[in-house]
Amino acid sequence: MDFSKIEEKMNKTISVLNEDFSEVRAGRANPAILNKVKVDYYGTPTPINQVAGVSVPEARLIVIQPWDMSILKEIEKAILASDIGITPNNDGKVIRLAFPELNEERRKEIVKEIRKTAEDAKVSIRSIRRDGIDEAKKAQKDGEMTEDDLRNAENQIQKITDKKIEEIDKLLENKEQEIMKI
Repeated sequence: MDFSKIEEKMNKTISVLNEDFSEVRAGRANPAILNKVKVDYYGTPTPINQVAGVSVPEARLIVIQPWDMSILKEIEKAILASDIGITPNNDGKVIRLAFPELNEERRKEIVKEIRKTAEDAKVSIRSIRRDGIDEAKKAQKDGEMTEDDLRNAENQIQKITDKKIEEIDKLLENKEQEIMKI
């Protein structure tokens, strides 16, 4: 049985979780929160980083400097329409996004959100495990593998699953510490 496909699917789940975590606003300015914000650039939805320079000059500030000044208002509209929760400050040349200091209550809310995201990832991993075991059982039923092979396959799939769940727990712990220590 090919375990690499199962591991690859689980790795994709962890990759998506990593991406989700990078977009969580943790009080520090992180340009990744703009990843999902699209600007209407001549009729085409375009990511902000493809129409402007995005920089982080200070810990709580993102500066967006469009290469084409005519889309400054479009960038501002796109940020306002997105759900990042920060009001852009447009001075006619650049847009500044100032990140407020997070209070304890908001940090705890964010931690709850990331825990839920991590739990969703674990559910996805377990679902991949179940599919892999079902596939192995079907192969055993079809006579393609013995009962011992099936037991070994189930153990191997479980080992991969345990490793990936542990990886998710580590990512979650690191993100929680990052949020709570700011």
